[in-house]
Amino acid sequence: MSIFPIFETSQKNSSRPEGSPMIELRGVIKNYQTTSGEYPVLKGIDLKFGAGEFASIIGKSGSGKTTLLNMITGIDRPTTGEVWVNGSPLHKMSEGQMARWRGNNMGIVFQFFQLLPTLSIMENLLLAMDFSGKIPAGERKQRAEFLLDLVGLLDHADKLPLALSGGQQQRVAIARALANDPPVLIADEPTGNLDSKTAESVFELFTKLASQGKTIIIVTHDDSLARRTKSTTMISDGMVVDASTPLAV
Repeated sequence: MSIFPIFETSQKNSSRPEGSPMIELRGVIKNYQTTSGEYPVLKGIDLKFGAGEFASIIGKSGSGKTTLLNMITGIDRPTTGEVWVNGSPLHKMSEGQMARWRGNNMGIVFQFFQLLPTLSIMENLLLAMDFSGKIPAGERKQRAEFLLDLVGLLDHADKLPLALSGGQQQRVAIARALANDPPVLIADEPTGNLDSKTAESVFELFTKLASQGKTIIIVTHDDSLARRTKSTTMISDGMVVDASTPLAV
């Protein structure tokens, strides 16, 4: 694998049939056990996202957005139903299989960054590559430098995360999510803690990534941001709804 161009992701390692969705959920139901019995969070979700699509998921707090994101990332499993990402059945994988698959196929940007505080930002990126083993060892430092330059933080490579602003830490988190050149990037409220200027630069970066073949899914409370993505899915009470219907509001 060459380092450049960085967005060469490739469908060559995909088991996804040509023309099929990059992400597909089929009849996904998720129930959680509570002291008073089963509590339904997702109620029969059917969704498809194409390769290279920039999509947003919106909905009120408690609507099921985060649970839906956890289905797509494999962090959690459906009670019933199927989740397919890049041709792989996430609902059938063991924890070990899931960890290996996720390292090669998916980048995740968490709302509160989740950077390791005792490692420099360069080391945070290198560690992600070390765990996966997808990038040859001799290319990892150069790739990390390229990614930090991409997000405008190469001059801060040796700093600890807490020495950076919130917006800078979010950009480091995006660079780390791209470390192993995954075909899918998932972001949970990626601009929620950022000022408007920084949020705009992050959105522009996502747009650029999607134009170069990445599938980008963001969860956001920002309706104006969601309207600028290629598609928007609204979740209400655990179901996909039409944003124009009374149920959506």
